[in-house]
Amino acid sequence: MKVEICHFSGFKIYPGKGKLYVKSDSKVYRFIGSKQESLFLQRKNPRKIAWTVVYRRVNKKGVTEEVAKKRSRKTVKHQRGIVGADLSAILARKNQKPEVREAQRAAALAAGKEKKKAAETKKTTKAPSGPKISAPKVQKKGGARTGSRF
Repeated sequence: MKVEICHFSGFKIYPGKGKLYVKSDSKVYRFIGSKQESLFLQRKNPRKIAWTVVYRRVNKKGVTEEVAKKRSRKTVKHQRGIVGADLSAILARKNQKPEVREAQRAAALAAGKEKKKAAETKKTTKAPSGPKISAPKVQKKGGARTGSRF
């Protein structure tokens, strides 16, 4: 048993029922009754006629099943090691007491200043040994051209 669907209303058309409308371009339209055929020929929009299936679908009428909202996954934060320090070193620093951290910072600053001072003294002791002698300039053969060509 072949069940067709009404082109206008969307209702099922069982065998032996309905009307068949064929346009001059040989396109076939099936209607369940003359009411649907008449409205189609008047070029009515089935989306605006309340009793059609298309209207009910567009305006979400009679939907019995509520579609459950899709759950979004919460992002999970992970701690990872960075270049120069692995995770255990980072966690050890995080759990240090502020006094210890301040002492380490002061020691690092002092070491940095000492290193800078050593570099400065090294620079001053390494004075130039004498005036630099540059190689004599070599002149090209033919000499320099002077004056105009004419």
